Amino acid sequence: MTSRERLLCVLHNETPDMVPVSPFIQEEYLSYYYNKKNTDRLFDAVALRKELDFDLVTRQYVNEIPYFLQRSFLNWDVDNHVDVIQGNYVRTITVKTPERTLKQVEGAPYQEKMLNGIHFSTMEYLIKDSDDFEVFKKYCPRREKKDVDHILKSGKIAKKEIQDLGISCPWSMGGVYNLASTYINVQDMMVDALTEEDYYDDYMSFFSDLVCLDHEIFIQSEYDCVGMQGNIANGGMMGSDYFEEYVLPYEKRAIDILRDGRKPCIYHNCGKAVSLYPAYKKLGITVWETISESPQGDNHLADAKKYFGKDLILFGNFDQIHFLKEKSPEEIEEKAYEVMAIGKEGGHYIFACSDYLETGTPVENVKALLRGARAASRY
Repeated sequence: MTSRERLLCVLHNETPDMVPVSPFIQEEYLSYYYNKKNTDRLFDAVALRKELDFDLVTRQYVNEIPYFLQRSFLNWDVDNHVDVIQGNYVRTITVKTPERTLKQVEGAPYQEKMLNGIHFSTMEYLIKDSDDFEVFKKYCPRREKKDVDHILKSGKIAKKEIQDLGISCPWSMGGVYNLASTYINVQDMMVDALTEEDYYDDYMSFFSDLVCLDHEIFIQSEYDCVGMQGNIANGGMMGSDYFEEYVLPYEKRAIDILRDGRKPCIYHNCGKAVSLYPAYKKLGITVWETISESPQGDNHLADAKKYFGKDLILFGNFDQIHFLKEKSPEEIEEKAYEVMAIGKEGGHYIFACSDYLETGTPVENVKALLRGARAASRY
């Protein structure tokens, strides 16, 4: 089988010739490996796959910043700029409407060798109260045709570039809870659900609409599947009852769009999740990543395999933060073999790390990871 055939086989709940081996690749490792600031999650990831030989799943951002904050529209004047201040990137987004100005401020450590893919933390939220949300809801613009065309064109480009080396899995606008928490303080969201239920439902429904419309476009595209970030509403933040009442209905509505359109969904929670296992069975996702073990998460691959069985596909589990970076190639190869042996039992598994490969990970260690996993991967 080609890498593409192998991955699609798993996504369609069939058994391939061997378990796909697909390390999570984005800018951090690409910038480190190629020693350049500007890297691309599609083209540079394809180049890396050709060098290291693994089953590629690309993780492009089609729109890292949503269309409504990329540019101005009628009654929606956007200014978006990034400055370097005291050794940090500071991104300031202001939106002027006829009624009030909304402002979001985000920060990230300045990195000399990396420009793309920087992870910003929010210091000031765009929507600070219900009055801000009413203005946001009233004036937030609809997509224009060029926004739709951009997604469809990027899907064609990805398919042509990847060919048989793997599949494309771009991030959509986001999981609904993740998207809302980008612009509303998550601490407020946790309380709103219990004390301001109508307000909470209003903004969660609004963000659900945005994600659903996004997914309807991805269904039309040539992308192979769609990634959704679900890491904010994790098992360390909330219990299963809370998740099922206040998160699941909105996430599931967006996921159902993909299911109805026969587009597989990879749902990302790289932290604690054990308490959410019952809810994850109800979400309707195709794949859950990344089954992270302690200290990043609270999951165990063998337990997760036993619990989920054939209900969904598991993707991940190898510790890339400490083990992969710090252990010897011999130790990594042995450990990868052990993880793969656990994961491949019963199928419905893709081998990967518990998140993206990090800066400073020796290439010999990555090669050892691939060797060890491949050695135990064949059915």
